[in-house]
Amino acid sequence: MDKPPLIKELDLNVKIDSADVYQKQLKDLQDRFTKQQNATFHNSERVVILLEGWDAAGKGGAIRRMVEKLDPRSFRVHPIGKPNDLEARQHYLQRFWERLPPRGHIAIFDRSWYGRVLVERVEAFAKKDEWRRAYAEINDFEKQLSDDGVVIIKLLLHISQEEQLERFAERLDNPYKHWKLTDEDLRNREKASEYLAAYQDMLDSTHTEWAPWTLVAGEYKWHARLAVLETVVSTLEKRIKGEIPHFSAKEIRAVRKKLGLNDKG
Repeated sequence: MDKPPLIKELDLNVKIDSADVYQKQLKDLQDRFTKQQNATFHNSERVVILLEGWDAAGKGGAIRRMVEKLDPRSFRVHPIGKPNDLEARQHYLQRFWERLPPRGHIAIFDRSWYGRVLVERVEAFAKKDEWRRAYAEINDFEKQLSDDGVVIIKLLLHISQEEQLERFAERLDNPYKHWKLTDEDLRNREKASEYLAAYQDMLDSTHTEWAPWTLVAGEYKWHARLAVLETVVSTLEKRIKGEIPHFSAKEIRAVRKKLGLNDKG
């Protein structure tokens, strides 16, 4: 098992300079993901993809490109915010059990159960013994999913504080993006060092053989989107057989005959 990724060693300067290169690679990855979605469905597999990261790290943009060409019938995106009144009275993992995908489907989580050891830890929504205990609980949760055949892909998008500030300023300058900038974003930014420590502790404690983390440099959006898709696609290609049902030559002839089509032999 590889060591957990270290945020301090991540190169944030990697980027794609050419729009043509970006579009070509994006199309290729999206096409490959579409094939893997078909394979997931026809082989009755289950896939869980989760993205964590700083506010404005590009999770939403990466997800939009990820699902752009998918069949909407067999995937679902779950944007995760604070629990509602009922969920707050339950075990914190309960609401995620309820959002797990059925066979043949893909579930994508925009934030996840890791809120327990991130925002709930830093903002003191969870007691110290609760969030410390959560590392083992999450590992057990993911092990149960893995043992049941679920493919788990975990991605952490990281950006610098300088880049986050630029993206916040962009949201402030664009009336159509005002809704993206919240008091919570500003409050979280004030505790950046605490969040950074929480992110690294999360990587150290939950990077497992059955559910490893991939750390993605998000400073340049084109690179981040391709890196996210490449991780997802390459993992699925290794884990899920690409075969989907096909008619035999005999079946094709029989169907063509029923449809009144000329038999091409």
